[in-house]
Amino acid sequence: MSDQDEAGAGAGAPDPGHGRDDRGDGGGRGDRAGAHDRGGDRGDRGDRGDRGGRGSRGDRNDRGDRSDRDGERGDGAGEQPREPNVFAAADRGPLAGGDTGGAATARRALRTWASGAGDRHTHVQGDGAFFEGNQFFSVYGSGDSSRFVRGPVPPETLAHLAQVYCEIAGYQRMKERLRDHRVLVLCGEPGSGRKATALALLDEVTGGRVFRLDPRHGVDEITDEALQEGGGHLMELLTEDVRTEGDPRTRSGPGGGAGGTRRPAVRLSELHLDRFAELLRSRDAYGIVLVESGEPADRLLRGRYGTYCAPPPADEVLRRHLRERLRGEPAEALGAARALAARPDVVRALGLEELRPREAARLADHLARHWRGEMTDEQLLAECAGFVAAQAREWFAGADRPGVLPEALPALNAGAFRIAVAVFDGSAYSLAAEAAELLAWELAVTLDPEQAPGRRLFGAHAEHRPMRARAVLEDGELDLGPAKVPVRAVRFRGEALAAAVLGEVWHGYHNVRGPVARWLRALCDDPRAEVWVRASVAAGVLCSWDWIHGFRELVVPLAVTDAPVTRLAVATALAESARDPRIRPAVASVLKDWAVSDDSTLVGTALLAHGFVLAAGDVPGSLDALARVVRTCEPADGDVLVPASFSVTRLLASGEPEPVLRRLHQWLEDGRINLANLVHLAVISALGTRTTHLWGLREVPELDEHAARPLLVALLATRPALAPELARLLRHTLATARSGEAALEALGGLLRRAAKDPEALGHVCAFLPRLAVERRDRDRLRGLLNELVRDRDRPMDRSAARRMWDAVTEGANR
Repeated sequence: MSDQDEAGAGAGAPDPGHGRDDRGDGGGRGDRAGAHDRGGDRGDRGDRGDRGGRGSRGDRNDRGDRSDRDGERGDGAGEQPREPNVFAAADRGPLAGGDTGGAATARRALRTWASGAGDRHTHVQGDGAFFEGNQFFSVYGSGDSSRFVRGPVPPETLAHLAQVYCEIAGYQRMKERLRDHRVLVLCGEPGSGRKATALALLDEVTGGRVFRLDPRHGVDEITDEALQEGGGHLMELLTEDVRTEGDPRTRSGPGGGAGGTRRPAVRLSELHLDRFAELLRSRDAYGIVLVESGEPADRLLRGRYGTYCAPPPADEVLRRHLRERLRGEPAEALGAARALAARPDVVRALGLEELRPREAARLADHLARHWRGEMTDEQLLAECAGFVAAQAREWFAGADRPGVLPEALPALNAGAFRIAVAVFDGSAYSLAAEAAELLAWELAVTLDPEQAPGRRLFGAHAEHRPMRARAVLEDGELDLGPAKVPVRAVRFRGEALAAAVLGEVWHGYHNVRGPVARWLRALCDDPRAEVWVRASVAAGVLCSWDWIHGFRELVVPLAVTDAPVTRLAVATALAESARDPRIRPAVASVLKDWAVSDDSTLVGTALLAHGFVLAAGDVPGSLDALARVVRTCEPADGDVLVPASFSVTRLLASGEPEPVLRRLHQWLEDGRINLANLVHLAVISALGTRTTHLWGLREVPELDEHAARPLLVALLATRPALAPELARLLRHTLATARSGEAALEALGGLLRRAAKDPEALGHVCAFLPRLAVERRDRDRLRGLLNELVRDRDRPMDRSAARRMWDAVTEGANR
């Protein structure tokens, strides 16, 4: 380097009014200053027009080995490209100007299915009843519904309850209201302890004379003959008996059929409860009605009879049941059993944040048996894993009863919401609620194609609806990529519930697969990344559970469309299904066939799928698959090079950048223009694409802190040892005539963003000397900095530009 090279470096620093116009080989770009920042984020760019059409693929093998080699020497002076410039599409990405969404969306979706769906073994009887573990459920009811049945609660049941019942908050107030009004309506979720609280209240106010009333009849059908003098009466209404349609509808009774009885489905009201109270008062008796959470419960809670029954603390319920079951055992037994319940592997197997009273009692039985040596650790964990399966089975057993519309709509809506929460677990409530309505429509038209289902406008309130899905509303954030926005999020209160719900529906009810598949396909076509990412990951999970059905019903219909979003959704679904090693060979076979297809959409989808690593099994295998396709394409074939370069960039962000960089250098040394163009496009993508948009299906926690920064900056921050290799690639791309303009534009966007980010500015200033080794390099970078500082609309901060200028000058000393 001559002394004149750096002479007057201070005077030549960027200045708003006196920058250099002569910028070496970086000149001639025209007025592009306002575009630099846009070049820093693929999601902010519009479409630059149609890509060049692909030629026939029949003679592709003759193109890869053409004698015309990539003759990049320095800046590639004198090169006359004969094909359309593929770098005009360098900023488009796989979604043609859209973005792929934030990494947090994909990570949350992956965590949803991480626990998987365990095996479920349930015995179903011919009468619609089934049992699982020590719980018994009746799906359809049984017997003749014409007789009103009343049965006493056995004294031993009440005595046992007195030993284990945990008094809930508000219990004394409930007892006073029961004595005053004679009737109490307890609202809450099944398994939340409502029945135990009701029995405890009735036992206390009647001295042990407690009776159950037939749940197949409504409150309006109760007569004084059905009531016991001085007794307490418990009635648990079935879900369909508290429907909220204003007009009377009819349904078949459980013992119906052609000659079965039919009665109106009466809406439970204060009038009926007033009548019930008078009947009870006339017999000096008491009554409690149990109603599930939902719109009917919301309405009754506003009256004088309704009260919410909160579940008692699960730990206290467990302690009381353990104390009862371990009676007579050594003193240390209780502490040992409780310690076992808190063991991490047991907590993971349960997959629930908090047990309901019924589940706590069940766990206490397992722990007591384990203490007595009747159950091994493996058996205990297997029983615990069945808790979420039992919950899902209870939710969906007979979930379309009574099998006709409009009577089945309430149950279908509840089931659809639970499935939607499984897919959108942890995401915005608004997305899950809207998706649930779409799924409910699919389920309804499948059940009764002649009936047009509508939507309730003022049904279950948003604060109460999640309770029917064992979910909770909470403040959350939605990752949009460039920014995160606050949302009201909905999630299951248990990490294993999502997989249990989807597994129960997919494995247990074949006729539900059709509407669920149509629903997921529609969601995969949604342009919002927060929707299609969740749907595509769920579709991939279903394909891994049943490849034959899932591939045909979920993947193939989406693969034949040419929408960019749908293509990326298909790639995501295939990659996720390949997570299962048993399915990976089938996915690899499909991608291999698509890669040689004459359909450019299928080729592009195969290229995008290899960006997730999972389909090929490792990073080198993915790079091999990408190179096989690119070698056979035209050097300016954007339909191949754009998705392939995006996948290469995604592989750079996969947590294993070293083999990717080695392969990029090998492709440059290969000399073929198509492979060199792939390298240049990938480098440009790394300059401008935010790291969060390059999410994969594997966790890379080291990049989380740099999600909003370009991938190049993230790599410099997390893998500083890679700086020399990254600089070598970037210098080559900048010095190549056909890619230099697009690369310099993308670099300008990166510098603009670094000027506003002190940490990123430090990494960039440490990197710039590696780009300024030769005088031509320094002239190019100085010209770019001058242009950025002189931009009259958005001038770069002069202090940041000064630091960058000094860093470029430092390159002369290398």
